[in-house]
Amino acid sequence: MTENSSTLAERADALRALHKTGDPLVLPNAWDAGSARAVAAAGFPVVATSSAAVAESLGYADGEATPVDEMFAAVARIARAVPVPVTADLERGYGLSPAELVERMLVAGVVGCNLEDSDPRTGALYDAEEQADLLAAVRSAADGAGVPLVLNARIDLYLRESGDPAGRTAEAVRRARRYRAAGADCVYPIFLADPEQIAEFVAGADAPVNLVFRPGAPSLAELARLGAARVSYGAGPYTAVKARTAALLDAVRAGKNPYAPPSA
Repeated sequence: MTENSSTLAERADALRALHKTGDPLVLPNAWDAGSARAVAAAGFPVVATSSAAVAESLGYADGEATPVDEMFAAVARIARAVPVPVTADLERGYGLSPAELVERMLVAGVVGCNLEDSDPRTGALYDAEEQADLLAAVRSAADGAGVPLVLNARIDLYLRESGDPAGRTAEAVRRARRYRAAGADCVYPIFLADPEQIAEFVAGADAPVNLVFRPGAPSLAELARLGAARVSYGAGPYTAVKARTAALLDAVRAGKNPYAPPSA
């Protein structure tokens, strides 16, 4: 193992250890080196990227519209900018083979990733076994490289509103358990927000659970009480900064002080 891979392995282990049910790892997602440094400077022990925020900051739409070289260059700049572990939202891998995906992650200096189980371009869900095979292949490639990358398996049933709502959580649990068996460290039922369904999912998933914070949904404290091991903010911070920038520019155009605190 090289010195670099040893350092990455240590960061991967540190990232994995921060997933604690009921005491979640909080991830206000970054999109560039500056926002990543701000996250680290605020005391957060991990920097996570948001694919949507990175894509938009680079001038592309989310949904794997960003050229793969540009996405990994952006992720590498983020990883170089901070002294903490970095986990990257990599959609479904940008069409890379598992071996190349892992190689690019390690070259970029990231030690974890999100992989989603629907097609980023069409929204169609993949069969759970096909997704499990992908996760297992990524896990095998990471093990072969000597770096235990932290795999966060995104479950898109709620995002895509797939299937009968009455059976959605049972299917999400089934997928979670299958992905965990395939080598995922954490499962991420994105947009799951109903407290009763969250409790049911957490009880059945048999894995650390990543939930997403959304305005109007359960608070961070409530997500922790419901058993989250990780809470992501997704593109929310980027969206808020973009809105503040728009307000600042409106003030400049109107001849007002753009640095005045925003009105409540």
